Amino acid sequence: MAGKPLLGSRILITRPRGQQGPLQQKLEQLGAEVIAIPTIEIAPPDSYDSLDDALRALATYDWLVLTSANAVEAMAERAKQLAIPIHPPASLSIAAIGNATADAIRALGLEVSLVPPRAVAESLAEALAPRAQGKRVLLLRAKVARDILPAALQAAGASVTIAVAYETIIPPSSIDALRNALLQPLDAVTFTSASSVHNFRALVGAAAVSVPAGLKKISIGPITTRALEENGWRADEQAAVASVDALVDAVVVSKAAKTG
Repeated sequence: MAGKPLLGSRILITRPRGQQGPLQQKLEQLGAEVIAIPTIEIAPPDSYDSLDDALRALATYDWLVLTSANAVEAMAERAKQLAIPIHPPASLSIAAIGNATADAIRALGLEVSLVPPRAVAESLAEALAPRAQGKRVLLLRAKVARDILPAALQAAGASVTIAVAYETIIPPSSIDALRNALLQPLDAVTFTSASSVHNFRALVGAAAVSVPAGLKKISIGPITTRALEENGWRADEQAAVASVDALVDAVVVSKAAKTG
């Protein structure tokens, strides 16, 4: 059927709970059966000390950099708990790594000053570095993250403070869920971050299962593709841009290549 190019396909998606909706809905609209098994669960950091200190000193920074919608949510929730106004001074500019993060920031009533052309740390670093010389930059991010962005900003002459807003863990319930999902053939699995790839590998090990040889691996972008390669896999398709719509398009292309 022309309007259901994924009819008959079973697609595994690995996004965290609460972030699966748009991807799942779009795949189902195209006829796919979607199995949602989060490989990542967003959890509080071991300590809020660095985040609390940063929020209390927000007015002393020139740039606030947010690298995920999870960081935005964690910032807003912690500020609420501390009774700190979430509206920063006009002197503070805000940079978002991509459109989804920017939308989450705007939902708080805040203005976004910078969104790079591509939703990856390298692109954000390139866009922000010329504006960062001599500036104080606050970067809110996960406990485990690549150091590309802070290193580039420091090299450009910025003073960078990193505050841990959250961490990612493997959801224990996903172990049995993966075993059950593999009782029937799967056609493809989607990955939306490097963390989702690394955690999927760990989840496979914890579930004591093997990845079916014909399972198509669909990546949202180059960083995620690189993570697949680091884990001994390859991306069968990569989204043209880092967005849910482009990821869905890549799944459709993968299905067409399999049946064509």
